[in-house]
Amino acid sequence: MSAIKQKILLLLFSGITLGLTYHPYRQLKILKSAVKEWKNIGENQLKEEIKKLYRSQLIERKNNPDGSYTFRLTDKGKIKALTYHFQEMKIENKKWDRKWRIVIFDIPEKIRIGRDALREKLKDMGFYEIQKSAFIIPYECQNEIDFIIEFFDLRKYVRFGVLDTIDNELHLKQIFKLSD
Repeated sequence: MSAIKQKILLLLFSGITLGLTYHPYRQLKILKSAVKEWKNIGENQLKEEIKKLYRSQLIERKNNPDGSYTFRLTDKGKIKALTYHFQEMKIENKKWDRKWRIVIFDIPEKIRIGRDALREKLKDMGFYEIQKSAFIIPYECQNEIDFIIEFFDLRKYVRFGVLDTIDNELHLKQIFKLSD
């Protein structure tokens, strides 16, 4: 699938994300990002890609009484958008607020695939593995972790916490290149 198609699906998905986000700062960030990305797509290219998405049944078109159209993600389109969103998800390295975010899990062997995928995604996002099923990062990431847990359907096996201190903080500061 072309990069433009992926971007269109993600932008449509941002509307869903906006509806699920309660924090005004996050809503504003989503809106600004979406507006910026829509402007980066040429009008003719946008029309052509939307036609292709419509034919592939990833989006559906509704005719409005005023002659305009509303495009919505189909269930198939939502799954694709979720997958792309998941693949692009990263933790932003902002200024350290002197707190540690920890993800711990105890996922049964019968769903090992989910456990391994969670472990790999945490590493990919910059988490440091402090134990086999415990990962830590110094940046805000609760929304991203909630999304990943839901994506893999692991809510009852995963815990997220925010720590003011940890006994190996000096070592972790070196790993994440943090200073006082």
